[in-house]
Order: sequence, then structure tokens, then C-alpha cells
Amino acid sequence: MISRRPFLAALSTLAAAASFSPAAHAQTAWPTKPVRIVVPFPAAGTTDILARALAPELQRVFGQPFVIENKPGAGGNLGSAEVAKAAPDGHTLLMGTVGTHAINPSLYPKMPYDTVKDFAPITLVAGVPNVLVVNPANAQKYGINTVQDLARVAKSNPGKLNVASSGNGTSIHLAAELFKSMTGTFMVHFPYRGSGPALLDLMGGNMDLMFDNLPSSMPHIKSGKLKALAVTSAQRSSALPDVPTVEEVGGPTLKGFEASSWFGLLAPAGTPADVINRLQQETAKALASPALKERLQAQGAVPSGNTPAEFARLIDAESKKWAQVVKASGAKVD
Repeated sequence: MISRRPFLAALSTLAAAASFSPAAHAQTAWPTKPVRIVVPFPAAGTTDILARALAPELQRVFGQPFVIENKPGAGGNLGSAEVAKAAPDGHTLLMGTVGTHAINPSLYPKMPYDTVKDFAPITLVAGVPNVLVVNPANAQKYGINTVQDLARVAKSNPGKLNVASSGNGTSIHLAAELFKSMTGTFMVHFPYRGSGPALLDLMGGNMDLMFDNLPSSMPHIKSGKLKALAVTSAQRSSALPDVPTVEEVGGPTLKGFEASSWFGLLAPAGTPADVINRLQQETAKALASPALKERLQAQGAVPSGNTPAEFARLIDAESKKWAQVVKASGAKVD
């Protein structure tokens, strides 16, 4: 005969074990294969730089390769659309930008994806000021040493100066459009398929200036191949403390000028919440680690790692802000 007390105790132990077993609190089996991080711009730009800095950290934690795939085109729309249509299983992610998720919906009359319905925000990776850089030889030829010099030369020589960008709809493009709108000037815009090729032409003298993301221009500023006139953020960058903001030195016409960028991880809508949360938590840990944090800050980036809800609110607020900038500048992309 089985004793009642030991029997009940055994049942209690089994129930407790079951309630805390992995089966009862199962996480999604992920990752089960390599994870793609789609960068919707070419290599060597800031989007690519940040993705390649983060990928090894995630690979180390999750035990699967995190592979960067550059899918440029249409101001980031092509690569972003590919991720929007991917299986929501956590094995395809996007390094999205202020362009792909806050600017393009107001700039393009027809979008291949819905920035809200087609994506699940994971976390903001970093915020980045843009920097107004000029080709030193061309700047010397035109007598451009300051932001006010640039506005003066552009105003007295409509269409003479060529301004490069990383593509239509990027914050780099919109920063130039905002500058032109506020100063009443006309410069010819040349959109490239990413910062990398645009910077090559700028350093080669085919372009005169660019409002680039700071991390991709930083090595060329340090080497003297580019000259930094100003940063486009509200405050100076700790990475370039001697370079003023556009507002500081732009005079009354450029009061309030601000055009910074941001970059963050997103997944296709419908990706399991536990996968999203695990990615956010490990990304935040990586960004807070001294080595990666210092590395990004030295390039001019400000690491984040915020929650999915906080990132979603940022995207919403930035979409409203840039819609007003697009409207004021009159910029459109067919």
C-alpha cells in the first residue's frame, strides 16, 4: 500500500518540475541557421559600418553566423522591401535607417513596403550626426572655408556646385535639400548608391561637397582628404569637438538647422516576440560593452540599444518630423 503523504509529495515535486521545465516555458528554436542582416546600401557607408561592427557580437552570443548582405538601390527601398517580404522567423533582419523608415514614405509617391505594418522594430543601434564635408582643392578654388562661404558661393553661382549624396531619400540627401531651402541656393544634387562611391568621387574632385554620416567620413577627415566645415546636429560631436554645428556658424538664415541620422535593427512583421526581445537584449549588452561603445563613439556614433517599443516611438516621431522637412524643401523622387 502506497503511503498517502509521500505520494502527494511526489506529485507536488513532479508538478513543480513540469511548471518550470523548458517545455512549459519554451522559447522559439532560434537561430537554427545563419542569420542575414540586410544592409540596404553598399559597403563602406555608415549603415554597413554599424552592421559589421555588431554582427560578430551577436554571432558570438547566439552561436550562428550573422552574415551582412548589401542590397542597395532606391534610397534603401530595395533591400528594405526584401526584408519586409522575408519569412518572419528571425533569420532575416534589416539594418534600417532614418531614410528607409522615416524619410522615404514622404519622398517617394509609391513605396514597396509599409514602414509600420511590415516591420517589427528591435532596437535603435546608434544615432549619428551628419557632417558637411568639402573637397579641399575645390573648396580652395572657390574660396570656401566656412559654412557662410559655402552659402555665399552657392547663391552667387546657381548650379555651379555639385553636392553628392548616398541616394535619394537618405538623410544625407535631405540635409542638403534643407540647407538649400534655408539659404535660398541651388546646387546640383548627384545621388549615388551609397556613401562609399559618393565619397570616392568627392575625394577625387568630381563632387564639391556632401552632408555625409560622420562615421563614413571620419577617416577621410582625419587623413586630410576631406575638410569638415560643420556638423548638422544640434550640439557638437565629441568625436570632432573643434568642428562647429551648422547653426553655430551659419548665421540667421540657418538658425535651427538640424539633420541627424539613426540606424536600427528591424525584423519582418510577425517575427516571434521572444526572438525580438532576445535580439534587443543582446544588442543592448553589446553596445554597452566598453570595447564596442568606445569604437563607435570614436567614429562619431552614439550607441543606443533601446527597447522595441521605444524604437517604434522614435520611428513614428521621426516620420512626422521628416514629412515636414520634405514638404518644406519641395524634394520629391519619382
